[in-house]
Amino acid sequence: MRFSEIPGLNTAKEKLYRTIRTGKIAHAQMFAGPEGSANLAMALAYASLLNCTNPNEGDSCGECASCKKIDKLIHPDLHFVFPVSSAKNFSGKDVVSDSFIAEWRQYILQNPYGGPTEWSVAFGGENKQLNISREESRNILKKLSLMSYEGAYKIMIIWLAEYLHPAAANALLKLLEEPSQKTVFLLITYDSEQIISTILSRVQLLKIRPFTNDEVAQYLIQKHEIARDDAYKTASMVSGDLNHAQKMMAEEVDGSAGSFQDWMRICFTNSYHKMVELADDFSNTNKINQKGLFQYGLSIIRSALLAQHSLNSLIHTSEADRKFSDNFAKALSLDQLEKLCHLLNTGYYHLERNGNPKITFLDTSLQISAAFKK
Repeated sequence: MRFSEIPGLNTAKEKLYRTIRTGKIAHAQMFAGPEGSANLAMALAYASLLNCTNPNEGDSCGECASCKKIDKLIHPDLHFVFPVSSAKNFSGKDVVSDSFIAEWRQYILQNPYGGPTEWSVAFGGENKQLNISREESRNILKKLSLMSYEGAYKIMIIWLAEYLHPAAANALLKLLEEPSQKTVFLLITYDSEQIISTILSRVQLLKIRPFTNDEVAQYLIQKHEIARDDAYKTASMVSGDLNHAQKMMAEEVDGSAGSFQDWMRICFTNSYHKMVELADDFSNTNKINQKGLFQYGLSIIRSALLAQHSLNSLIHTSEADRKFSDNFAKALSLDQLEKLCHLLNTGYYHLERNGNPKITFLDTSLQISAAFKK
């Protein structure tokens, strides 16, 4: 992984490169960003640059032996810790990262923007609670007590540090405060608020912003070779979550089942029986489509709000979506648009937490209809 392979985020890339150029490399760093952001990808690119023997200006070379090994996640001085759970062949003290390293490499090489849900499926976690156990902290201590094999630095990447068991987190404190020489900890988190303050106080925090719609769309065009309008439509539905965007591509998302435009027209006419029919259709789609409909709706509301304030230069959608959002902006007041934004956010929140999709959709429809009346 190299910085050049990650779309956008030039400011963060330059900041990381500058630490190496100036020799001011913090021994414990935390990459914090929302799910679907580039926090893990940035950590991998940074690790590659740290041990690259022939770096370019601002990036690793990708050609030296170190870069090639890190690209395959098999460098002997690059170690990984990640949340796991008991599975078919592992239980008890065997439930540690090393037991699942082969599955981990395959999973991350396929999608460095992936999340914990897909990871659990990939290694056969059977929907059990993921965890980084205290036993894991003992393994970390053993690995980092050894001399580096061939790289300039020993690097420990802890993916999803918010899953650290309290005992494991406390066991890591001394290591983070006084690591062995030429050792760098890179902690990855989607939710830094879930990490204990004593760890936060020992790391240098780098916030990774979500991808922009342009960055997501360009990535989909280049990586998946899809049409520009389709790429921008998908990008407008995922709020910077590149993992979600790629899942939508894999699932071949069908927008015909209860499209947002049809949904809004039915709510506007207050057709109750059609709302119920749409709720039935909605509940029969997969979760990616369900969440995608709400996210697409939020992107339309955002565009309408921007249009009302004459900020058209900030609207990045397809021509058809732009036309619909412009009509929305003309037909509804600012208060109504803000109400719709709140209702869609609330509905998405419940879907995220496995709320009943039919009830969530119908309840949201009724409240949107009421908002239109006002």
